[in-house]
Amino acid sequence: MAKLTTKFKSLKKTTKVDFATYLGVIAVFIVVTVLQNGGMLNRKTLGLLVPICCYMSMAVSLNLTVGILGELSLGHAGFMSVGAFSGIVVSQSLAGLIPNGPVRLALSMFIGALLAALVGLLIGTPVLRLQGDYLAIVTLAFGEIIKELINCLIIGCDEKGLHFVFNLSGNKTVDDLGLSANGTAIIKGAQGATGTATIASFTAGFILVMLTLFVVLNLTRSRAGRAIMAIRDNHIAAQAIGLNLTKYKLLAFVTSAALAGAAGALFGLNYSSLQATKFNFNLSILVLVFVVLGGLGNVWGSLVAAAALTILPEALRPLHDYRMLIYAIVLIFVMLATNNPQAKAFFGRLLPHRRAAAEKED
Repeated sequence: MAKLTTKFKSLKKTTKVDFATYLGVIAVFIVVTVLQNGGMLNRKTLGLLVPICCYMSMAVSLNLTVGILGELSLGHAGFMSVGAFSGIVVSQSLAGLIPNGPVRLALSMFIGALLAALVGLLIGTPVLRLQGDYLAIVTLAFGEIIKELINCLIIGCDEKGLHFVFNLSGNKTVDDLGLSANGTAIIKGAQGATGTATIASFTAGFILVMLTLFVVLNLTRSRAGRAIMAIRDNHIAAQAIGLNLTKYKLLAFVTSAALAGAAGALFGLNYSSLQATKFNFNLSILVLVFVVLGGLGNVWGSLVAAAALTILPEALRPLHDYRMLIYAIVLIFVMLATNNPQAKAFFGRLLPHRRAAAEKED
């Protein structure tokens, strides 16, 4: 035991923080599972567990692009929608072949992550040559384009396989798929996906959050992660020392897109009905708020902000018309407090060990 304690103390501060993040998530999962099994959580709270996990993964993955890479992306909801609807198609089409729900869920999340990564690669190759407001505008447009394309898709499945119809004119229906009597329509254009088997679970959400943390934290601490942060700090100096800017930007962007796709697949399979309008500009802004509120580059902060800002609107629901007003006031107050020098000094006095550590580093 003494050797383990000594070895832990000899670890770097960043490694200790990473371990604390993992242990914190595991501890919360155990507590929530105990409460769930004990019947101490109401139905509304149980319904929030999977979305919270999805938003946590979304926030951490977006933090990789915005906080660690330093590029503003407003199209994260687009990657989530790609993962959501591709995951739904995979799950529904393989329901007969793979009756085991967890296995089908894992496969759906993998396919959702893979397709989102491919879309991220296609979008990121030309887009990441832009910077600042231009990159934000292009990614925003991408998110809206993806939403409209999904609204035009009609997909069904029967014993012959998948059937696709692209309803650009708006005149086609499910009947145009040519499904057999045993066929099932999976995505019905603007109606979205209906009749989906809900196989998502809180355990799968926990695994997704842990996987997201493992990927992002290990990437950040690696040689590639240091190169990504060097590009964020000064891209001219990074290019001058021979770093391939496009390569490392794409690495962060595609990884972020893949994790968003996996979260989208889990999110989509948590609802029996889902429309593409759910993944609009407001969702991208919401995830960005999680990142900014938790702190750019702060993974632990993204987790806490995603959970808190998902629970808060539901907790304020009894207040009806004043709910979103109070939600906005809380957001403004927290943002001002976290960026105010006097507030930082106040919290520094409350946590003297953190102040001593900061002075030691200086």
